Amino acid sequence: MKDTYSVSLDEQKKLIEKLAERHDAEAMRIKHYLAMSDLSRKQGSPINEVVEHILGSPDFKDLDVIEVPEIVRADISFDLFDFPADHPARSKSDTYYVDDKNILRTHTTVMWYYYLLEPKVKKKMEAGEPVGCFSYGKVYRKDEIDRNHMNVFHQIDGWYLVHKDQRIIGIEDLQNALISVAKAVYGSDVKYRFNKDTFPYTDPSLEMEIEKNGKWLEVLGSGVVKGSVLEKFGIDSSIWTGWAFGQGIERLAMVSMELPDIRLLWSEDERVKKQLKLGNKFKEVSKFPPIVRDISFVVNKDFIPNNYFDSIRDAGGDLVETVELLDKYENAKKFGEDKISYTFRITYRHLDKTLTNAEANELHTKIEEVTTRDFGGVIRVA
Repeated sequence: MKDTYSVSLDEQKKLIEKLAERHDAEAMRIKHYLAMSDLSRKQGSPINEVVEHILGSPDFKDLDVIEVPEIVRADISFDLFDFPADHPARSKSDTYYVDDKNILRTHTTVMWYYYLLEPKVKKKMEAGEPVGCFSYGKVYRKDEIDRNHMNVFHQIDGWYLVHKDQRIIGIEDLQNALISVAKAVYGSDVKYRFNKDTFPYTDPSLEMEIEKNGKWLEVLGSGVVKGSVLEKFGIDSSIWTGWAFGQGIERLAMVSMELPDIRLLWSEDERVKKQLKLGNKFKEVSKFPPIVRDISFVVNKDFIPNNYFDSIRDAGGDLVETVELLDKYENAKKFGEDKISYTFRITYRHLDKTLTNAEANELHTKIEEVTTRDFGGVIRVA
């Protein structure tokens, strides 16, 4: 019998109230991202469809479901999960910091912490009963801009703990968990294979690939929970063992529908929306032409591309399809010892209509202004 838990959002509400008083670019950005729809809970979205298929799998019928805050403590997200002190995910160039101690969650795996605080879960474990749950929703990571990535996306995590007197979790359990997810999303005839992988909080770990149109595509990762991680959660690793998996839901949905652009998952165009169903191969809705513009500039060497991509998103919104690094080089004599030159190619494309040159030029001018105003860049003319 599965239970459903919802963690108190009181602390999150206080942090959002403090955010409301701020008007700096990062605060405005964070407030916007938090206000975006959670597609994993939106009926009719293929993101929600993936979740429902997985939760409805008979193999996971006894796993609980927990909904946790979107603003969480950094130490819970990183320290408890064995992320090294120098791990890139901890940096402000990869993660959105609400303040010095709190972040927008970078993974739904953080639910382990909250789940183990539930009195009913504690009681089950005291009795030696197995426990496990799912958590899903929006997660946030600063990222590159292309057709497969967004800095706001959705993830689903599952994990299961069992007393070692009853069972020892191993590779076969990982494979069975991944097979259950794959079959739930892609059907019982799905072709799959496994490869070794590495995650901070599991060992051994596996990745699963599925075959689609003659190509093998990575879709899922799983692992045996490290004893060191269990101990940090106050669980005796000599007594308990478990598996865990986590995956971006967009990836699962896009592979199923052969969707060419992640932005389509957010589309309100009825011609697009009616096609967004798992297993339905997406057909382009009159693909509109792209407009390409290059931008070259010289900046200080402490320039952080991920922060720049965020500013491009702010200025260009959904009209920016990709940002590709074309060139990066230093020339102390020409630019100065502490300077570096970048050239990016920005592809603009509207999903619903043809973008005009005038509209693209206006967007590009905004991005040039951001480059000089916010990053101290000096625009170079080819």
